[in-house]
Amino acid sequence: MRAFRPLHLLATLALAALAGACLAQPLEYPDTPKKPVTDTYHGIQVTEDYRWLEDGKDPAVRAWSLAQLEVARAYLDALPSRPKLKGRLTELLSGAPVRYYELAQTRAFFAMKRQPPRNQPMLVMMKSAGDPASERVLLDPNESNFKGSLAIDWYAPSLDARYVALALSENGSEDAAAHVIDTATGKRLPDIVPRVQYPTGGGSIAWDAKSTGFYYTRYPQGSERAKEDVNFYQQVWFHKLGTPASADTYVIGKEFPRIAEIALTTTRDGRYLMADVSNGDGGEHAFYVRGPQGKWTKVADFADKVRRAWLGFDGRLYALSTNGAPNGKLLSMPLSEPRLAKARTIVAESAGIIQSAAPAATRLYVVYMAGGPSEIRMFDLAGKSLGTLPSEPISRNSIGERLQGDEILVGSMSYVSAPAWYRFSPSPLGEGRGEGRLVRTALSTPSKVPFSDAEVVREMATSRDGTKVPLTLVMRKGTRRDGANPVLLYGYGGYGISMAPYFNERSRVWLDAGGVYAVANLRGGGELG
Repeated sequence: MRAFRPLHLLATLALAALAGACLAQPLEYPDTPKKPVTDTYHGIQVTEDYRWLEDGKDPAVRAWSLAQLEVARAYLDALPSRPKLKGRLTELLSGAPVRYYELAQTRAFFAMKRQPPRNQPMLVMMKSAGDPASERVLLDPNESNFKGSLAIDWYAPSLDARYVALALSENGSEDAAAHVIDTATGKRLPDIVPRVQYPTGGGSIAWDAKSTGFYYTRYPQGSERAKEDVNFYQQVWFHKLGTPASADTYVIGKEFPRIAEIALTTTRDGRYLMADVSNGDGGEHAFYVRGPQGKWTKVADFADKVRRAWLGFDGRLYALSTNGAPNGKLLSMPLSEPRLAKARTIVAESAGIIQSAAPAATRLYVVYMAGGPSEIRMFDLAGKSLGTLPSEPISRNSIGERLQGDEILVGSMSYVSAPAWYRFSPSPLGEGRGEGRLVRTALSTPSKVPFSDAEVVREMATSRDGTKVPLTLVMRKGTRRDGANPVLLYGYGGYGISMAPYFNERSRVWLDAGGVYAVANLRGGGELG
């Protein structure tokens, strides 16, 4: 589940209202009948009057939705400020810069590329990170033969970069089959593996050591499960290139829960395979590691409070645990015996919430969140602190990909700074790339929309029960905080999802109207643990 970012829509509507546009007559909404449905949970009866609206295929629901749309369109189309707003938003959208994301490094560098005004992102390949001059497009869903209906849900390159597997779906369904591209020729192989991805639990692929095939998440096929279960009960199977999907073999997963969501990763030599099994969206994870002999070891179960894990370059497994440490601590254990009993704490709990980590050749990069903004701290593999990477105040910082040795790509953005990718290396790499510096790469395209006149301020709001809640204000410099300016307040709290700084060119419209954009980091997110 992802937190919805409504800024572009709500800002438009709010600004239209600000312009003083309104209709003389009150709006007449379509009738919404109540159709009570009662369920009993733990002995308590709960009645819902509008559950019938959840069935989007019901003709009555479709008719109701169209009637609602007619009311909305009649009101919005009549707003005097709408043409100007539409023109400005069209200008901002069409001028959005190129963005690279979902980076992957094997023996070549891969990325998804969003290039407005093209509708769908494309998959590209480069000789090395930050080298767009060597860029080749491996699959562009915007090509005319795809009719704009094809989407790349995710991809997985083989360890030797010879092949790349893609989860492709049609018409926004996210019901994807795996296809394989030969990166040297750009041609698709005949291999097609159905149902590797679905919105209920996502999907994943990890290649074997010699690129002869891949492990993948498989949803039930045919009549294997009842109708209500066909999009659940993920398992891990193996597909050998050049063979039909019907010949694929089961690997693990029969014991996983109905709502399991599986993510697969391998070490860079392909000797170890890890399955991260989420128990739905509740934050519980179990981890399994398959060694060179094909034997699986359960590293941690759902009750062990291990939240994330990473395969190191040094033959060790690194894990984020909240067991006795609400802010998180980092564990290390040998991949040859990947059990919690063999783990030792290398980074103890401290101020700030550990979000993720990236073990490199001799360093451990750890992302900490403090109420929403984040920073990256460095440690050696024994846990000794090596300092903090420089970053913009009140910004979101992430580890995009581990490169070679101790090099990493760092992603950074704020409410007023566009996303950018930086290369960091603790050792000199030549002129302009000194020790401890972040060097902006060619993967970063500056925004055409200036925000130099804007500022970001962090405050702590007090709830009725006395709890302090972080509040971020984005506004033009010099804006007086006297209540005279309109405020668009957004907050989200649930599923442990955190509201981190987020850049959006469209917020320029709201700021230009004198508006203040406020983000509240509500309880229920993970900003404070």
